[in-house]
Amino acid sequence: MGDRLAAQIVFLNEADRLKSVLRASRLHDNSRFENSAEHSWHVMLHAFVLADHAPEGVSIDRVLKMLLIHDLVEIDAGDNPIHGNVDTVAQDAAERAAADRLFGLLPHDQATTYRALWDEFEAAETPDARFGKAIDRLTTPLANMENGGGSWRAYGVTLDQLDTRVGTPMQRGAPVIWGWLRPKLAAYFDRLRA
Repeated sequence: MGDRLAAQIVFLNEADRLKSVLRASRLHDNSRFENSAEHSWHVMLHAFVLADHAPEGVSIDRVLKMLLIHDLVEIDAGDNPIHGNVDTVAQDAAERAAADRLFGLLPHDQATTYRALWDEFEAAETPDARFGKAIDRLTTPLANMENGGGSWRAYGVTLDQLDTRVGTPMQRGAPVIWGWLRPKLAAYFDRLRA
């Protein structure tokens, strides 16, 4: 039991490093950049609160577990904003290597379970993973509409880009929420053009 507990503590101590990974997204009050640990907590809260808008059959408990661990790989691989210019093949390889290392710190049974959840989230093929991905895409647009454009301005983001990079996964995993968000995004960009 001592070895198991020691391995779990090593993993938890390593997970603390997620607090130091800065994202391209700014807080709603625009006071500073968000860190990845804050993002993980906030996206989980969004999923928990918005669970009644999930498609039928989605297990919010599983979604919350996926969202809790989905960005741990950023400890090694860093955060790459969806609107940035990123080599996706290299990034995918870096994230997979990070998942191997980080989940490998855990006892075998937990390592296997957590890695399977992470892989499921990344593949976005199950209803749980698709809802989780949709909610993950929701938080930054909400922040940007609150903070005056934040990372959208920094990356020159257009409504067409949001339709593709945010709308597509949201339509697949949380169509009701996308139906609510899309007109608000259009209105925001209309105000910018006015």
